[in-house]
Amino acid sequence: MPKPRARRFKDTVFTLQAQTGKAVASPRRLELLDLLAQGPRTVEALARETSQTIANTSQHLQVLRGAHLVETEKRGLYVTYRLAGEEVSRFCLALRQLAESHTDELEAAAKGFLEERGQLEPIDQEALLTRIRRGEVTLLDVRPEEEYQAGHLPGALSVPLPELERRLSELPRHREVVAYCRGPYCVLAIEAVARLRARGYRASRLEAGVPDWRAKGYPVETGLGTVRLGNRGRT
Repeated sequence: MPKPRARRFKDTVFTLQAQTGKAVASPRRLELLDLLAQGPRTVEALARETSQTIANTSQHLQVLRGAHLVETEKRGLYVTYRLAGEEVSRFCLALRQLAESHTDELEAAAKGFLEERGQLEPIDQEALLTRIRRGEVTLLDVRPEEEYQAGHLPGALSVPLPELERRLSELPRHREVVAYCRGPYCVLAIEAVARLRARGYRASRLEAGVPDWRAKGYPVETGLGTVRLGNRGRT
């Protein structure tokens, strides 16, 4: 007996939604989406960041592309991936927040890791905005420069983590340094703060990343629009 038209409609709607859920039901694919929320990347770059082979990374990206969560662009010999839209970033952020509110193990894992590094108290976002405007802090974006160019917090200086120690002399010692990276579970800012404190700097970590910042309606800059350390004027 044929299914009623309303039943067929319901089956189609929830099957299509389930395809999206199936596409993100993988820790590796969620990590790839988290990285792409920072800016476009090649397969090779994504493979390095996630400690996977290029073949495995490509397979995961094809699943995400099939679910219309990512898009591609050919640039010379390389294929660049990007999120299919800002709503994908919002979806990933909402999924993370849902997991945080319903999974005690996630909070415990984060707390344990941060306790080891002595960094349980991230700085408040609104307080940070006020302090930046007053010139009271130096805000460091310690992600790779291509992520900084794709989108960064206003007033932030691009100092990728591998460059931090050789550029310490450029940081004013009288001012607190606030470092941020990709979000609350990114370890780049945690490592940056540890290195800065070891060198005698007053340093704190901003827990929010660019997607968190943007989701709250705060402004985000692109390109090299802010003064970089060692430069004078605007680039």
